Amino acid sequence: MGGRLRAAARAIGLGLVVFLAGCSLMPERVPLGATRAEIESRLGKPTGVYALADGTRLQYSRQPAGQQVYNLDLGADGRLRQLEQVMDGGWLQRIEVDRWTRETALMNLGRPALIERVASWSGDIWTYRFLEATGSRQVHLQLDGAGVVRRVVLTDEPLPDDRADFAH
Repeated sequence: MGGRLRAAARAIGLGLVVFLAGCSLMPERVPLGATRAEIESRLGKPTGVYALADGTRLQYSRQPAGQQVYNLDLGADGRLRQLEQVMDGGWLQRIEVDRWTRETALMNLGRPALIERVASWSGDIWTYRFLEATGSRQVHLQLDGAGVVRRVVLTDEPLPDDRADFAH
């Protein structure tokens, strides 16, 4: 009985360690005022770093597999002053057609999950994944040849066809 109890305690301890390690990778739990060193020690190297007029943006993107992009803005003093998760329908309404450029999109949304070209459009289409209450969605930015966002389209994310499993 003692061996089983020790094994159970080890399993619980291991589960707690895994849980706490996962919590440290959650950008939304970084406290305002944290330094860049503190942020990177908790979250690792950012997926993007951008200069702001009065500081630096550290970006942590979960694209292409995930549906979140976190922007952590540091002030001139090097401390976290704002944290936003930008992959949601409300935030995406801020995209300005004919004003945003490729660089603006990268600074705000990070690298897209997918870049495509289609015959009916002369530029790139950048696709990002996000989650809404209705399910998995995508936002598609149509950039012209000069890299200016000319159109934004929101769609439901296509799901694998489960019926294909029953075809055999």
